[in-house]
Amino acid sequence: MKKTDITKSVERESGFEVFGLSEETLSAIEKKGYTQPTEIQKLVLPVALGTDKDIIAQAQTGTGKTVAFAIPILERIDFKVDKSIKALIVTPTRELALQIYEEIKSLRGNRRVKVSTIYGGQSIERQLKDLGKGVDIVVGTPGRLLDHIYRKTLDLSNVKYLVLDEADRMLDMGFLDDVLEIIKQTPETKRTFLFSATMPKEIVNIARKFMKDYEHISTVKEELTTGNAEQLYFEVEESDKLPLLCRIIDMNPEFYGIVFCQTKAEVDEIAKKLSDLRYNADGLHGDYSQSQRERVLDKFRKKQLNILVTTDVAARGIDIEGLTHVINYSVPRDPEYYVHRIGRTGRAGKKGLAITFVTRSDYYHFTRVKRFAKAKIMKDKIPMVEDILNRQLESVINSIRKESYVSNELFRQVAQKLIEEMGPTEAVEMLLHTLLKEKIDITRYGNIKVKDFSKQSENNSTVRLFVALGSSKGLDKKRLVEYISEKTGIEPKNISNVRVFETYSFIDVNEADADVIMRTLNKNTGKSGRYSKSSKPLVQKAREKKSN
Repeated sequence: MKKTDITKSVERESGFEVFGLSEETLSAIEKKGYTQPTEIQKLVLPVALGTDKDIIAQAQTGTGKTVAFAIPILERIDFKVDKSIKALIVTPTRELALQIYEEIKSLRGNRRVKVSTIYGGQSIERQLKDLGKGVDIVVGTPGRLLDHIYRKTLDLSNVKYLVLDEADRMLDMGFLDDVLEIIKQTPETKRTFLFSATMPKEIVNIARKFMKDYEHISTVKEELTTGNAEQLYFEVEESDKLPLLCRIIDMNPEFYGIVFCQTKAEVDEIAKKLSDLRYNADGLHGDYSQSQRERVLDKFRKKQLNILVTTDVAARGIDIEGLTHVINYSVPRDPEYYVHRIGRTGRAGKKGLAITFVTRSDYYHFTRVKRFAKAKIMKDKIPMVEDILNRQLESVINSIRKESYVSNELFRQVAQKLIEEMGPTEAVEMLLHTLLKEKIDITRYGNIKVKDFSKQSENNSTVRLFVALGSSKGLDKKRLVEYISEKTGIEPKNISNVRVFETYSFIDVNEADADVIMRTLNKNTGKSGRYSKSSKPLVQKAREKKSN
């Protein structure tokens, strides 16, 4: 890419001031704690702010893309003109839509800019109410945006900026036709910003057909490195994950780490259970407001929390130094996420430990992770309770040795009395027992069974699942796959032979994914879910074998 003069200027200078931003935006950026633009921001902002060109930007997730497209929208649009939608941002998932929504709200400062989200699973009545009042910026997922277009409740005729974020992921999820239809509803005079980690031919075709005089910007793909992180994994049953996590935390008295989960519901569940067990833990996911997010992160940075439970999407942009551990409570479905996760520990020459919990249903995905990471991930033994007690005892003794202590006459008298009554060895033994009892409850360690899933074939046999949702809920094949993928993180391409009837559906998946789907959807359907809870499981194995 040929660099403009202003791009070269940015490379020489630092800070956001070089872009000529308004005081409103600079103040908002400062409040968020952003001091230096990321690589993608350095390359996109000069073109977005200094020209009228469309932009195709290739960048990985978590590189600051939202700021790169949000700032030009806020800086260049006149929001005082009317109540029409002036910017549309299309994303593959509701979690990403919520993250972008919160980021734009925090960047707008005191501007009177109305931002709204539109995605499946959210009350359509609320969306209609917001749209009726007038919205400046809409952030949404393809399926629900198209619903509103067909209802004629979403007028895109005055859109000045269209952003397609994670375009390749939308393609993978089967949204290509929806995205094309959405583009057709926008004016030809708009500017288009397309962000994609990869450039498959379908994305190139979109650019050629719908984008004018565009600039192709590509950040140098960072070498995916695991730094100084030692990588270990444990083979464990799902029910033994929490006891294993407790053992690992207590085995490491200086534990300061992030626990990654697959879903928001899992984040809430694990964070609450850890907190109930008196660990300094809290959760973070896409449903948290910006103020909640900042409060949790502030406590984590100050080490008032030493355990942060989160999802991949919610962890984007989190940069915490000194992490001792990264725990993959769930194996990521995207192998690249694994590398991004564990790259958060073992920085600046320090050692770190990256640990992955692997269940039988995870093993297929874990083998893909190992191939992608191209690093030795060693199987480890479950920490024994005796070893944990010894480690904690060692920590207590070291703390006592380091303690700067001024003699206290009352304490001395009590110590002498205990020694006289019990003897010196017994007195110290009793005190150590009391100290450790306050720190450790061995009942939370459970009785973990040693497992070996390594002989399990990577090619799991196909399982037919019955899903208690059908066309009466507004589902067709594509929307059912979209719903399952959004809730579980399973790639749409791994869901096949989909048949949708009025009140139920069937799908085919491999054994590993079947377990994930049943566990996640049967646990997650409730008041906050897209569909009402039933007394029967939402998903179960079909009784009859599929016909060939």
